[in-house]
Amino acid sequence: MFELSFWFALGFAMIHFFSGKLIHVREVPRSRFLSVAGGIAVAYVFLHLLPELNEYQRELEGKIGNNVFASLENHILIISMLGLAVFYGLERFATANKRKQKPYVFWIHIGSFTLYTFSIGYVLAESEFQSNGTMFLYFIALGIHFVTVDQGLRQHHQQLYDRQGRVLLALAVLVGWAVGSFAEVNELGLSIVVAFLAGGVILNVMKEELPAERESSFGAFLIGLLGYAFLLLVI
Repeated sequence: MFELSFWFALGFAMIHFFSGKLIHVREVPRSRFLSVAGGIAVAYVFLHLLPELNEYQRELEGKIGNNVFASLENHILIISMLGLAVFYGLERFATANKRKQKPYVFWIHIGSFTLYTFSIGYVLAESEFQSNGTMFLYFIALGIHFVTVDQGLRQHHQQLYDRQGRVLLALAVLVGWAVGSFAEVNELGLSIVVAFLAGGVILNVMKEELPAERESSFGAFLIGLLGYAFLLLVI
């Protein structure tokens, strides 16, 4: 799976780099393709990401010892909640300062998403996928998710994103993959990374792929949801 994970990491990088040439998710009405993409992303969150957090919770409970955190339940979900809160705060910060066009706003916002894409590349390399098929489904769900995330960042930062942001995100996912492939990180560290990342994924799925203000096709959304759910269950 090592070679396959590299090609998928390269695919993630290409999606970031060429995102400006792909479908524009801000169009009204939204294309059926993007409604399908929203269904896929939601199915990924509920049928793959959340169950995976439960597995990491069980692993974490046996490794935290008798410290101050040992009495807390649902440690992983707390970390995931914090991830969602951090990414939501950064999003509100970027939106509130959008018209000021201050360079530091761009760097704070893009820095958080650089960590976000780094983590996705890292998880791609470090996770033990059951088969090539499950790795492919991970790539499909997150690749489609990247398209919508990139368009959201482009709307915030425009030329700055096209000149610098997309390059940083493309490099970050490759560096994340390299770290996951060649550096030894224990399972506790991996579980924390995945949990924090999960909060960001859930927020961005809801924000970018289920927007109330843009028209969409419920039928296409349902096709994406049920089709991806079926593949997750049979592969």
